[in-house]
Amino acid sequence: MVVAILIWLITIFTSYHFLMRTWWFPDSASAHGHLLDSQFETTLIVTGVIFILVQIALGYLVWKYRQKPSSGKAIYTHGNHRLEIASIVVTTIVFYLMVLPGQSIWADLYINAPAQDSIQIEVTGQQFAWNMRYPGPDGKFGRTLPELIDDSSGNPLGLDFEDPAAEDDLVLPIMALPVERPIELLLRSKDVTHSFFVRELRIKQDTVPGLTIPLRFTPTQTGTFEIVCAELCGLGHHRMRSFLEVMSDADYRAWLEEMAE
Repeated sequence: MVVAILIWLITIFTSYHFLMRTWWFPDSASAHGHLLDSQFETTLIVTGVIFILVQIALGYLVWKYRQKPSSGKAIYTHGNHRLEIASIVVTTIVFYLMVLPGQSIWADLYINAPAQDSIQIEVTGQQFAWNMRYPGPDGKFGRTLPELIDDSSGNPLGLDFEDPAAEDDLVLPIMALPVERPIELLLRSKDVTHSFFVRELRIKQDTVPGLTIPLRFTPTQTGTFEIVCAELCGLGHHRMRSFLEVMSDADYRAWLEEMAE
């Protein structure tokens, strides 16, 4: 009886805090963020209802079939195949109905071609820092060579300055973006797997050595947001953080000019 009551109390406690949003996401600051939040809430409602019903049933069964002095030997059952098949079919249908709306979000982030006016920024993770490369006024990224990589001399990406396109490239430890402009990040890694994560923008993507992974989004809210590495990447993992500032278009152009100087 005590175990059954404890199960019901834990169910009530957890359900209350989810309903009251005691621990919840910060406000979304990207165009796709509200769609992700909506899908998350739908998934939480569906799974939450199932969770509550199952815990109520579990508590009831624990109470009803608790051991008593008159209890006989437990009866073993092989189960009901029809019921098992029906539960699998229903679970599969519900799962796909919840997943399908997210396909369009996934396509916009990774598959669909970027907008023609999108701003392209290269993001390279390394132990234990983020390097943001802007292409400069010419709009082209310069050539990089592995043998030219030298953190101590200020060339962490190995820019080849004999390439004219590399002369105006900006490599910075922080990032700035104009609000309401489509962005395409090109995510890379110099050493191990890192994970580029900005919670307010609802973006999180691993950076994998040897791969360049595109990530597209549109910031919709100005402000300063923390960039962290969400993948354990070594002893200095906790120090791998930077900041992203979303600003007006005019402030963004001024910021680029200031960084170039």
